[in-house]
Amino acid sequence: MSARGEEKRKKLILQTLVFGGITAALYATAFSHASALAELFARGGYYAALPIVTVFVFSFAHGAFAGKLWSVLGIEAATKHAVQRTTAPAPRPVQRQRPRLRMNA
Repeated sequence: MSARGEEKRKKLILQTLVFGGITAALYATAFSHASALAELFARGGYYAALPIVTVFVFSFAHGAFAGKLWSVLGIEAATKHAVQRTTAPAPRPVQRQRPRLRMNA
């Protein structure tokens, strides 16, 4: 592996650890202060938006961690260029002339 690739891998591992730590801290805080959060979210008014904001924050942190973890493990999504056809494309159907109505006189 080249020096540039090794540097990129180390950076990816560091980012994975950072987002993993953020995610773990968020979950630990949410579970340890569950009653306070429930009370805060139940106040109504503008506080009704807090559960939605909280879900977006958790989703971002957990999604970033999971995506980077898959990359560290070497699992990547297939791109259009990487996918190759294994069979020939189906031949186009023969275009036939449409039947026409004819009047017999």
